[in-house]
Amino acid sequence: MNANYLAGPVLVIGTGLLGASAAMGLRACGIEVGLRDASPTALRIAEDLGAGVACAPGDGFEPELVIVATPPDVVAPVVSAALREFPAAAVIDIASVKQSILAALLDDASLSPAELARYVGAHPMAGRELSGPAAARGALFTSAPWVVVPHEGSSAHAVRLAKAAGADLGASVIQMDARSHDEAVALVSHFPQVASSLLASRLRGAPGSALALAGNGLRDTTRIAASDPRLWIQILSHNAPQVLPILEGLRGDLDRIIATLKDPAAPGAALDIAELMGEGNAGAARIPGKHGAPPQSFATVSVIVDDRPGQIAKLLTEIGEAGINLEDLRMEHSAGHQVGLVDVQVLPGRRDELVAALTALNWKVVQ
Repeated sequence: MNANYLAGPVLVIGTGLLGASAAMGLRACGIEVGLRDASPTALRIAEDLGAGVACAPGDGFEPELVIVATPPDVVAPVVSAALREFPAAAVIDIASVKQSILAALLDDASLSPAELARYVGAHPMAGRELSGPAAARGALFTSAPWVVVPHEGSSAHAVRLAKAAGADLGASVIQMDARSHDEAVALVSHFPQVASSLLASRLRGAPGSALALAGNGLRDTTRIAASDPRLWIQILSHNAPQVLPILEGLRGDLDRIIATLKDPAAPGAALDIAELMGEGNAGAARIPGKHGAPPQSFATVSVIVDDRPGQIAKLLTEIGEAGINLEDLRMEHSAGHQVGLVDVQVLPGRRDELVAALTALNWKVVQ
């Protein structure tokens, strides 16, 4: 059992992917968890997964903390009701937007300043393209940012509990104000979702012969396009003021590249294309690297692996036995062949050593 920052019990309202994952993670710490959901089916699945025990209003359950994990459209009224139902509890929500929810709560005439003091926004920057309690994982938040977003009236006690929940779930706790949070997630989360969905939408009428050529580049850039459209309707509607300027900037870049490609032989066209690609290089280089550290260039060693059970495990085991730390890994299947190409990333100074070790063990290393 882990050392806990929360004493518990905790009530989780909403047993979708995030709510059920939070409940499972807290239960793994030995914290008592109660569950509520408007969907009896989702609630039963969460219970069957061991996320907690269903708790109905009036059953005497008195939580230390309430975590609201409902869709954004209903977060504010659910938070408001929880603040009034549990006068001794802090209440947090874990929706991916914060300003619109806070504004609705501040405008709620049924809430007193003392009740609002027990509310703190939060947002775990973790998730999957799958949804629902069946997709929940107790370790979903491990090492992920857990953003705590207090408002001016939030009590120190409520802020402490909001941070404690993230710490117990193994997340990296960060504090931001609501506006900074919404601007940040618009850029690093909401905009990528829109871009991925727009890109994937161009594939709808593509011939199968073209899609058969797809590699990891297309898979990487369209992975999150499989996300639940119903949830994203709400997220984008709530955070539209922050997402719009980014999309307008993208439109400007698209107009620029379209104009250039209409006459790619024109003077300056090649330079313009190079500048656009270079701007992309510069942006990608700013994305934090492993464990949130500054970006670092790793050396890549490509290995051809037969598509047979146990081959990947064997490769990773032998890299470890060579005493070389694997920094990252990517795999690409070869169309029409029973092999895959595994790109192993290591520190540049260990590349030659890894190539020699794998070659000696008869792995097919691509030079």
